[in-house]
Amino acid sequence: MLGADAMARCLVKEGVRVVFGYPGVAICPFFNSMLSVDIDRVLVRTEQNAAHMASGYARISGEVGVCVATSGPGATNLITGIATAYADSIPLVCITGQVDSGQLGSDVFQEADITGAVESFVKYSYLVKDVEDIPRIFKEAFHIASTGRRGPVLIDVPIDIQNASISRFVYPDEVNLRTYKPTVKGHTVQMKKVIKAISRSERPIICVGGGVLLSNAASEVSDFAHKYGIPVVSTLMGISVMPTDDPLYFGMVGNNGKSYANRAMNESDLIIMIGARVADRAISQPDLIMDNTVLVHIDVDPAEIGKNVGPHIPLVGDIKAIFEEITKYEAQCDCSEWVKTLSDYKAAEKSRKKPREGFVDPAVFIAMLSDRLKDDAIYVADVGQNQMWSCGYHKVKKGRFLTSGGMGTMGYSIPAAIGARAAAKDRQIVAVCGDGSFQMSMMELATMQQHKLPVKIIIFHNGYLGLVREYQYNVYKGHYSVVDLSGSPDFGKIAGAYGIPFYRMDDMKDAGKILDEFLASDDPALMEIMIDPLDVVK
Repeated sequence: MLGADAMARCLVKEGVRVVFGYPGVAICPFFNSMLSVDIDRVLVRTEQNAAHMASGYARISGEVGVCVATSGPGATNLITGIATAYADSIPLVCITGQVDSGQLGSDVFQEADITGAVESFVKYSYLVKDVEDIPRIFKEAFHIASTGRRGPVLIDVPIDIQNASISRFVYPDEVNLRTYKPTVKGHTVQMKKVIKAISRSERPIICVGGGVLLSNAASEVSDFAHKYGIPVVSTLMGISVMPTDDPLYFGMVGNNGKSYANRAMNESDLIIMIGARVADRAISQPDLIMDNTVLVHIDVDPAEIGKNVGPHIPLVGDIKAIFEEITKYEAQCDCSEWVKTLSDYKAAEKSRKKPREGFVDPAVFIAMLSDRLKDDAIYVADVGQNQMWSCGYHKVKKGRFLTSGGMGTMGYSIPAAIGARAAAKDRQIVAVCGDGSFQMSMMELATMQQHKLPVKIIIFHNGYLGLVREYQYNVYKGHYSVVDLSGSPDFGKIAGAYGIPFYRMDDMKDAGKILDEFLASDDPALMEIMIDPLDVVK
């Protein structure tokens, strides 16, 4: 057995069903060995999107996503996708080919120090120096990626190691890393403190983040909130922990969140932060909010707790394990008046958007789209104005909302949606992007067609990098610089070139009929939505 055969065998042992990648000479031995195992191989059109596809796959399947690239530019092209996964704590194993071990450090053709380059964007990285280490390294990599605070792990394998013979393939049954022992069970004393804090509170609020979804604890956290009638808000990454129409859910917090959600945080006397950073996009001035407020911070990563603001009650552990245990304790809590107050705030909210006639109103369109999507649909938002509108107006039922939160990577939606479709081929998948972000990943329409992973794609077309234009309007008094997207292609012809049905919506006339036709089949489709070039998020 060659090292490359061992690598493929390791993926089989880990239950991997699909890998996303792009071949090159330095990784060819591995791809050749993949022919002998029952794992799907998806050829992407640029390596960055291999990581985004693996991310979408991981977030929907609950498994570790796997992406593969060759040495040099193949590996460096992965970096943005790896950094995007790292910022959102998505479990990936990223495999890269490398030049011959004996040539490392010689600046030979397509050599790049990828382990050094990704150091700040991975949980851990390996440079394989001995073919006999391959089973152990792969076992450790999958363990590290999928436990504790999830995240990407990189394995760099020189071509001579892939071609070397391994004397005996034995895949480890378990991992025992002396320096890596993530906490799973929450401390009993701290859990009792949380229950006491709830009993003393009159205006508690639960703020959920992406960690709740990553630990598969949405139902446990939702059940806990309903048990005591505690209202819930979410960060950007926590959207879809609870259905939008749940009477206890009060929307997204932060600079682009709902005013009533932020007001709930400001007026609360107990904030229970679960699987979320106390960071700028969720809480811009944490020190002010913490005045006269008790903060409980629950997270699997002890380094996250206290990083931006010190909690009164820290609780480290896996969120699912904690909420399976904490339900054994009983609190005395009546939040009915508090929930009524927040419901009144929500009912009084009025949209400040004033769309012009002759264009599609993004807010109204997204609400119409949401009403027509299947209950378990997966909605993938890109980055820019489309993301903010999606956060504000998409209605989650029993499905999922995916986006790039921590890194805010444009071009994420289409490859992530393709990865999500690979994980859930029976679910409706919609990718929503702007005309700028679409052009960052439109080459993946070929991947979607080649591997029969149909996705519904919606492009908000305003001819600008909309969110940057909006920022320049506010900060630089309308002095616009390099945000004009003139020269963009005819999106209808792009769709036709890939054999994808195309729809265009110029205004709100017949919007419902066009949407119904767009969503009617399970086939791929592309829709262009013409919006006001000067429209703003709020």
